[in-house]
Amino acid sequence: MKQGTLLLISMFIIVMMLLNSCNIKIINSPGSITKTDVSVVEKTPYLLLISLDGFRWDYVEKYNPPNLSSFIKSGVKSASLIPSFPTKTFPNHYTIATGLYPDKHGLIGNIFYDYNKETLFNKRNPKMAEDGSFYGGSPIWVEANKAGIVTASYFFVGTEAKIQGIRPTYYYKFDNNVENEQRVNQTLDWLNLEETNRPHLITLYFGDMDKVGHTYGTRDEDKLKTALFELDKNLGDLFKGISETNLPVNIIIVSDHGMGDQSTHNIIPIDSIENDDLFMTIENGTIVNIHPKKAIEIDTVLQYLRLKEHNFKAYRTENTPGFEYIPTNKNWGAIQLIPDFGYHFWNQRRKDALIEDGVTTFGVHGYDSKYKEMHGIFYANGPAFKDGYEIHSIKNIHIYPLMCEILGLKIPESIDGDIKEIKSILKENN
Repeated sequence: MKQGTLLLISMFIIVMMLLNSCNIKIINSPGSITKTDVSVVEKTPYLLLISLDGFRWDYVEKYNPPNLSSFIKSGVKSASLIPSFPTKTFPNHYTIATGLYPDKHGLIGNIFYDYNKETLFNKRNPKMAEDGSFYGGSPIWVEANKAGIVTASYFFVGTEAKIQGIRPTYYYKFDNNVENEQRVNQTLDWLNLEETNRPHLITLYFGDMDKVGHTYGTRDEDKLKTALFELDKNLGDLFKGISETNLPVNIIIVSDHGMGDQSTHNIIPIDSIENDDLFMTIENGTIVNIHPKKAIEIDTVLQYLRLKEHNFKAYRTENTPGFEYIPTNKNWGAIQLIPDFGYHFWNQRRKDALIEDGVTTFGVHGYDSKYKEMHGIFYANGPAFKDGYEIHSIKNIHIYPLMCEILGLKIPESIDGDIKEIKSILKENN
């Protein structure tokens, strides 16, 4: 009887272990299985795009993390990476992926109103993040997939969505609780697959520096350095593992934006500005989209808002500072509220809660990229790149055509990026 009981218990444990292992397995996208062309596979270089969310342009020079410093020394670096306006996470990750400004690719904010769908997009809503109809342009993994190149992603904006009916060949649904070590190990596992199943394009995301920057601001050097050196160790393990594969992997490291400091007392309560009779308000912290109600004149709304101006200004959208172009996407709304640098829109309840918790300073981004604090990073290393080469500050729209060039993909004519602006970092025989 005891032996039978022990056998049942053992079988139960084995079954539970198998079920648990199934719960964490990678998603092999059934609608995006790449039709691999062996002749293409043999000729296609390897490219790993790494995003370090919220990594400001000056962190490496200031703190000297060993692995990143070594990576840069033998590769390429730009003085900084200039994000698109607004300098927010979703718009800029997808600009890097498509070579398009937010006005064209459609992800104009972390939150925005979509007139075609008559709904509010919010990046925190998984169903919306996975809805490919919000995503314009043709991201790099889609172009690669069309060309018969196997692709993979461990978290990158847009990779969970079916865009043009395509997802990366392998991908994960975003889960902020996944440890960096697991992301690194999976990337190395992908590179150790059999050649026909091995991805030649991988996108990878780490959010550590954004989290610590938002929480403590950029003046708490102990907190920043601790987070940076932990991340640097993860990157060191990744670099070492890639070296051990003996594959010719090109690595590009970017960030979506930088980080600035914000006093809690400089929060502008959006509640004091809202007027549901005149307009709809979409608050993104450093930019507020104003959508006048039907039959309400823009000038009427502007007149109301300009009476409220204090540490912010109201602009017609086409006249709003920060844009590198004249915005035409209807989803911006007719009017934008732009706070002075160092000020930020939130509601009164959130401001009061921060003050009550004793928070005096925290980190923000989203401002005009003319402020250097908003700039991110661009580093690269691998067989396609020059050694020990430095370039001026570059706009993030130019990364997409660079990736196309490395992977041997045709660069779409409709993008905003220009390969000529960045091609000097490549070796001449590339």
